[in-house]
Amino acid sequence: MSLDDKVILTVACTGAWPKKADSPYVPLTPQEEADEIVLCGEAGASIAHIHVRDDEHNASMDFDKFAETVELVRSRSDIVINLTTSGGLGLDDDVRMRPFQELRPEIASFDAGTMNWAHSTIFENSPKFLEKLAISMADCQVKPEIEIFDVGMIYNLVYYIKKGLIQTPPHIQFVLGAPGGMTAEVKNLMFLLSVCKDNLGNNFTWSALGIGRGHLPIMYAALALGGNVRVGMEDNIFYRKGQLAKSNTEFVERTKRMVAELDKSIATPDETRQILSLQNTPEMRLKRI
Repeated sequence: MSLDDKVILTVACTGAWPKKADSPYVPLTPQEEADEIVLCGEAGASIAHIHVRDDEHNASMDFDKFAETVELVRSRSDIVINLTTSGGLGLDDDVRMRPFQELRPEIASFDAGTMNWAHSTIFENSPKFLEKLAISMADCQVKPEIEIFDVGMIYNLVYYIKKGLIQTPPHIQFVLGAPGGMTAEVKNLMFLLSVCKDNLGNNFTWSALGIGRGHLPIMYAALALGGNVRVGMEDNIFYRKGQLAKSNTEFVERTKRMVAELDKSIATPDETRQILSLQNTPEMRLKRI
């Protein structure tokens, strides 16, 4: 198959919110998360989107937890690593950026605007921070994954592209269903895609996810529209209504079956590096060493 017939599958195993009380199967420690990521990679996942937790299993940007998790994954898998920059609220800019600056993943998240979060607080991504984030990602050769929760964030992206801070083609992740953002409805995904095409033409790659009950509708729609997808317990702990997923690999295996029905296949990590034109690859890191 050509790369046109490949679907990039990101797995987000841990996230910032579910705990063992929500599901006994969610991996929370560096060892648990790394083991789950390796299994998902063996099952066919292309990218691992990594969050970490503190010792009380709360959302965290603890550098040592990131370093441990990344080392455990890299020693056993060539899956593409994508680190969050949003593992907590109200954190200093340097704390949010240190993991990608020092660990040099191939991708890191770039949340493209400030929003009300869960109807209870503010998820702040100020213009000053976003400019600093874009400059640092470019310096570190880490590709930003542009997280879009609402349509205005697309226009923020266009602004930073015009300013020369984000290189084209950008890689966009549509995050639908977060309280305070756009709901996980197919019509919203199609609207966001149309705005992107109006402003960027076809010069972007994209993926989509639906949180909670919107998980499957958004996945089906994204695949039908030629996009890529993200699955995992960060977004949804249920395999089906009333049935907890016992492993993130269950989501990976189901997605593989869905993709195969479209006569496509999941992109390998190396194919993903080609599709997204990633610079900070394992080979490049070895050359710098």
